[in-house]
Amino acid sequence: MTETLSLLEELIRRESVTPNDAGCQDLLAERLGKLGFNDERLNFADTQNLWLRRGSEPPLFVFLGHTDVVPTGPLAAWDSPPFEPTLRDGKLYGRGAADMKGGIAAFVTAVERFIAQYPQHKGSIAVMMTSDEEGAATHGVVKVVEVLEGRNEKIDWCLVGEPSSDKAVGDVIRVGRRGSLCAKLTVFGIQGHVAYPELAENPIHTFAPALKDLTEEVWDHGNRFFPPTRLQVSNINAGTGAENIIPGQAEVQFNLRFCTELDEATIKARTQAILDKYGFKYDLQWRLSGNPFLTARGELIDATHAAIETVCGFQTQDDTGGGTSDGRFVAPTGAQVIELGPLNASIHKVNEHIGLDDLETLSRIYQQILVNLLA
Repeated sequence: MTETLSLLEELIRRESVTPNDAGCQDLLAERLGKLGFNDERLNFADTQNLWLRRGSEPPLFVFLGHTDVVPTGPLAAWDSPPFEPTLRDGKLYGRGAADMKGGIAAFVTAVERFIAQYPQHKGSIAVMMTSDEEGAATHGVVKVVEVLEGRNEKIDWCLVGEPSSDKAVGDVIRVGRRGSLCAKLTVFGIQGHVAYPELAENPIHTFAPALKDLTEEVWDHGNRFFPPTRLQVSNINAGTGAENIIPGQAEVQFNLRFCTELDEATIKARTQAILDKYGFKYDLQWRLSGNPFLTARGELIDATHAAIETVCGFQTQDDTGGGTSDGRFVAPTGAQVIELGPLNASIHKVNEHIGLDDLETLSRIYQQILVNLLA
C-alpha cells in the first residue's frame, strides 16, 4: 500500500460531513508538523480551519482544500459502507474519495516527497483547509483569507485540489470559475377560494409572465473564456396543500451562474426591471456566493502544463466550467489560482470512488509542479 492510499483511507474513515472535520485536520497537522510546518487554527463559529506554513519568504505556494464531505444519501444504495474505505476493481470507494480527500492525500504526500528531495527549497509552502466548503462557506476560506490579508500575508500561487479532471487525471484544469448569485423572491397575492377568483389574487398567475421573461432573458453571450450567463429556477413553493385554496403568496428561488461580462449590480437591476414591468407586489433577497474569476497565463499555469506533460505525456486543457470552489475567495487577493484534482464523474454520488493509479498520478503531478516552481 502506498503512502497516498494509506492517508486517503485514514481520511475517509473520519465521518466529516459538513461542517464537521472529525479529526482530519489534526491528522494533517501532525503529519506535516514533522516537516517544519507551523500549525495555526483559524476557527470561526462551527467551522474548523487550518493554516499550515513552512517558510517565511516569498513566493508562497498554497495547496487549498476542504475536509468536509456531503451527506451519503441512502446507505442501502451503497455497495459498501461510505465511511469504510473499500478497494474494488482498482478503485477506492468511500465518501470523499474524489471530492476532495483524494486531492488532499495526493498533495500531502507530494509535499513530503518534494521536501525530502529539496529541503532547502526556495519560497514557502502552505496548506489551507476548511470544514465548510460543502456547506454555506461563510466561516471557512473567506474568513481565513481575511485574516491573511489583514496581516499582509500574500499568496502568490494557489492550487485547489478539487476534482477537475474529465476522462484522465490532468486532462482538464480550471483556470477560472463563473460567479454565483442566488435569489429568493416572495410574490404577494390575496388568499381565497378557488371558486371565487374575483375575490382573490393568485401570486402564481401574476408572476408567471415575469418567470417566462426571466428564463428567456439573454443576459450575455459569454466570451472566449466563459459560456453565457444562465438563470435557473431551483424551487417554487406556494399554497397550503389544499386543492381549493388560492395561495396568498408564492416563493421562488433562482440562481444565476454569471461570467465576466456581467456583475452583481447589473444582474440585480435587470431582474428588478423585469419584475416591476408586471406591477405585482414582491420582496427580493439576494445572496452573492462568489464573483467570477479568471487566472491569466503565468507561472502557475505554465508550471502546471509542464508538470502534466512530464508525468502524463499529454497537453492539458484550460477550462472554466463547473460550479464554484473556494478559489473564488483567494483570487481577489491577486493570487494566481487554478484547480487540479481527480476525475469528477462520481463526486456527490452513491459509490463515490477514485482510481488507485489516478491517485498516484495526481500526487506525482503535484510534486512536479512544486519542482517546477520552488526547486
